Amino acid sequence: MPDRRQNRGPHPRDEDDFAADHIPRLRIACFELSWLFERGYTGTAALKLVGDRHRLRLRQRQALQRCAVSHGLAKTRNERCVPLDALADERVLIDGYNVLLTVEAALAGGVVLLARDGLARDLAAMSSHYRRVKQTRPALEAIATVLDRHGYREALWYFDRPVSNSGRLRNLIETLAEERGWPWRIELVPNPDPVLAVATELIATADGGILDRGPRWVNLARAVIESAAPDAWWIDLSTPDDPTLAEGHDQPAL
Repeated sequence: MPDRRQNRGPHPRDEDDFAADHIPRLRIACFELSWLFERGYTGTAALKLVGDRHRLRLRQRQALQRCAVSHGLAKTRNERCVPLDALADERVLIDGYNVLLTVEAALAGGVVLLARDGLARDLAAMSSHYRRVKQTRPALEAIATVLDRHGYREALWYFDRPVSNSGRLRNLIETLAEERGWPWRIELVPNPDPVLAVATELIATADGGILDRGPRWVNLARAVIESAAPDAWWIDLSTPDDPTLAEGHDQPAL
């Protein structure tokens, strides 16, 4: 069935899946999953173990998958994160769909996850097709506002060429950038990940696989959301310490 959505808003189940009374349990589950990652458990097996233990639904498990990270990886990622002020007179390389979709979701009132590595992530499942929504232009304008505020020199956006409508999106962004005088360039590549993973310039992405390859990065999507969507629907699973300690546990009883 073709994607006919006009906005990037919440899934019909999100109001129930992420109701306030579920959040403490999700935070405990996120800590437990991260604890298992720290000890070498694989993602699939660990997620099933924790998800089954807490009887989590599909979207809740997807949230854990995006938010859980071992303490060691979170630490090394954050050691390479630089403040946005470091953008002054610099070129930033942007993981196009990764950043854009998250900001679109926030502006549409969708769930925005605050992960244990401090990054903002959404629950959208990137597919082989991109559809422009009513939040696309406002999202681009919000990103430009934050970049301008921090004095960047140029932004180079990378989008996946195989994704349907990437060419149309490039044309939209190029037209908008020309109208507004934004120093933006857009590249369509087979896969942005290997390009960004070896970049020597600052990058903007929330993709852990890229970040763990060692590039310096800025937390762009989170900064944009905090600036442009003050009422965004944040689900904060970033708790750095064991939330079960208050219950008398010294480690997860898995």
